[in-house]
Amino acid sequence: MSNTEPARIMMVDDHPLLRKGLSQLIEFEDELEVVAEASSGAEALSIVEEADPDLITLDLNMQGMDGLETLRSLRAQGITCRIVMLTVSDSDEDVLEAIRIGADGYLLKDMDPEELIDKLKEAVLGTMVMSEKLTQVLATALRKPEKKSSNVLSSLTSREYEILKLIAKGLSNKLIARELDISDGTVKVHVKHLLKKLNLRSRVEAAVWMVNYQSK
Repeated sequence: MSNTEPARIMMVDDHPLLRKGLSQLIEFEDELEVVAEASSGAEALSIVEEADPDLITLDLNMQGMDGLETLRSLRAQGITCRIVMLTVSDSDEDVLEAIRIGADGYLLKDMDPEELIDKLKEAVLGTMVMSEKLTQVLATALRKPEKKSSNVLSSLTSREYEILKLIAKGLSNKLIARELDISDGTVKVHVKHLLKKLNLRSRVEAAVWMVNYQSK
């Protein structure tokens, strides 16, 4: 995607009114365009490859296949684009489960429309996006015991530690590769290793863990 092309958005939500409202908001943005809509998880899975979105907004509470199941299925199908949950649920369990199984953000439908659009733009650029009131939920739930911190960090190589700090700043693999002048593939290998050493399941957990560690 060149800098001049708008990011391709696919909306998955079983409420037509929500899809229409979000579409109308996005129409005013040069950087974003809606290329597909799905009213169910099953429909999303059937059209996603042809739609080829850069970002999917995904409702949590849908009839039939819910958002978490849809998210799992999309990732299992090999869909690697950004996927952001857009829901009314601020349940700790829903937030954590979504992030752990591959969501790139979690936004609440009661957000200010302008803030929502700003968050979608950030998500397209590779930033993890969260509604403000959920950030602390995630940080608290994923916090690791203090006694582990220094021991675990000492097991990382200097390059892994460097990458962990950049993950904590919200950088994507591509941006980390550019920052360190190494390949995307090398970054992926380092991320895989450091997650295993920290006993974490996702980049988001690593980011939150590191932010918490640095603040202590």
